[in-house]
This record gives sequence, C-alpha cells and structure tokens, in this order.
Amino acid sequence: MKTLPTRAGDRPKTGPSVPHVQLSQLSPDEIREQLTKWMSTALPATEIRPSEISEPGATAFFLEGDAKPPEGAVLLPPRLIAEFAHVHTDGSLHLALSQEDQQELIAKGWGERHPLYSPTINVVMLYGPRTEEELEVAKTVVAASNRYATGRSL
Repeated sequence: MKTLPTRAGDRPKTGPSVPHVQLSQLSPDEIREQLTKWMSTALPATEIRPSEISEPGATAFFLEGDAKPPEGAVLLPPRLIAEFAHVHTDGSLHLALSQEDQQELIAKGWGERHPLYSPTINVVMLYGPRTEEELEVAKTVVAASNRYATGRSL
C-alpha cells in the first residue's frame, strides 16, 4: 500500500466489542454508496453477497468461486479463506490486510484492529470516509486488501 496521508481530526468512537461499529463521524450516504459501487466494479475475481460474519445490511466481498488466498494470507472469519472485506451500514469497513498495511493504517489514524483481533482473526476496521478525499484513501486501502486476498494488484 502506498504511504497514506495522516487522517485529519480525532479518531471516531467505535463500539468496544461485537458488533464492532463506528459510532461517530459517520460516512455520508452518498460517499458510502460511491465506495460500494466502486468496489462492485473495480475488484476483479470477486463475488458480492451478504457477509458471513457482519451485521445484517453489510455488503461483503468474497473471492470468486473456488479461488483461495495466497499462502499465509488470513481472511475474515469464519472460513478465513473467502470473505476479505465488508462495508457496514455506517460506512466503515472490516477487512483483511497484511501486517505491514495494518501498521500503516493504524499509525496514520485511518483505522483500528477489531476487538477480537488475533493471528487467526485478521480483521481491521477502516473508518468510513467522510469526504471525496477520504474516499480516495479508502479505495487505496480496499485495493490493498484485495491484493492481500488475491495476490494480484488492481
């Protein structure tokens, strides 16, 4: 993932446990819709369907068909090999990222680890984008998640 800019402002409030959702600084509907539409067309070899783990209403992205992630990649529970990202109704996302990309995301203020995060629960939250500029950053992070899940760049 290319170097991210530092996110402006304080981190939003998030739920301390499951369901892990964003409680403040929510993504405007039109920005969330733009992100979901972009993800629906820009991520090759993926399927869109309801999440296997997220709250109802989340739009989830899975590897297509019988595709498997690269050796060592851990995707979202419960299967750890299929769902790599989902967009919540609040505009935030849960996704799987490499350790290096997770560190960049957290250090620059764009997200946080899931409360149940562990080596086998590789889930980080990307805060919902609030502006067109933040939407572009979100696309960069989602592309990194897709690359981690598929082994291929967009």
